[in-house]
Amino acid sequence: MKLTTVQREILQALIDLHHTTRGAVQGKDIAEKLSRHPGTIRNQMVALRALGLVEGISGPRGGYFPRSEAFTALDMEELKEEVEVPIYLDKKPLEKVTVVGIELTSISDPKKCRALVHVKGTLQAVDIGDVITLGPTPVQRLVIRGKVLGRDDINNVLVINILEMLGIPKIKIKEITTTDVKTLRPETTVKDAAELISRGHFRGAPVVDGKKILGMVSTVDITKAVAEGKVDARVADVMSTTITTIKKDAPLIEAIELTEQNNVSRLIVVNNRGEIAGIVTRTDILSRLARLAEQYFL
Repeated sequence: MKLTTVQREILQALIDLHHTTRGAVQGKDIAEKLSRHPGTIRNQMVALRALGLVEGISGPRGGYFPRSEAFTALDMEELKEEVEVPIYLDKKPLEKVTVVGIELTSISDPKKCRALVHVKGTLQAVDIGDVITLGPTPVQRLVIRGKVLGRDDINNVLVINILEMLGIPKIKIKEITTTDVKTLRPETTVKDAAELISRGHFRGAPVVDGKKILGMVSTVDITKAVAEGKVDARVADVMSTTITTIKKDAPLIEAIELTEQNNVSRLIVVNNRGEIAGIVTRTDILSRLARLAEQYFL
């Protein structure tokens, strides 16, 4: 379908405003967004309705809705269920702006890697020369950092030179979980716990009562207790009761986020019943990423 530049501009503005308001969009709002006369918008809407791209509703709370054909006309995909993919400028997300498509345009060029970034929302806050970060995307968990080379306000497209691009492997945490976990009873003494941890060459152990997870004892907890002369104390008295768990079927990205958000070096992996299934450490995560880099890039 052949649309004029003005029609594409108005249709894109309608989709952006509808995405923001989730309701009918009035012509005056489109006119304000595009700095055009309201009469121009009304006239063009007549043509767009005749083309079957726009639906109009009369009344004080009426306005315009983009039809599915509008997305097709602009080579966009209408998502029935979508996840916000933010764009960050100066480490702050742009309000009411989300990425809807990324198109790599020069991946075979040895000196540059450019991409077209299709967005919903206004791009007025972005200038040529700005360095932006977009992502993570919902499935591939892709994050891209790039320098803006161009901005197309009519089609809502940014042209960027990619500076960095990172993707997190789509694997489940159970694939890197240590399942042979040494656990401690709450009545175990600090002395016995120290000997067990020392022989096993690990940095901590969960404290459990049957299948219930009570806490975690680390080498730091043991060292502190010994220094205070509490070698005969119960581990239940020196353990940390603040534990961070993760389900065994959770994705790797969730483990990365949990370790960062909670500032912990190990996560207790649990099954669907909340019972301990293993432990995954920050070292396990880094080792998996290192193997991936070695496999594909070295």
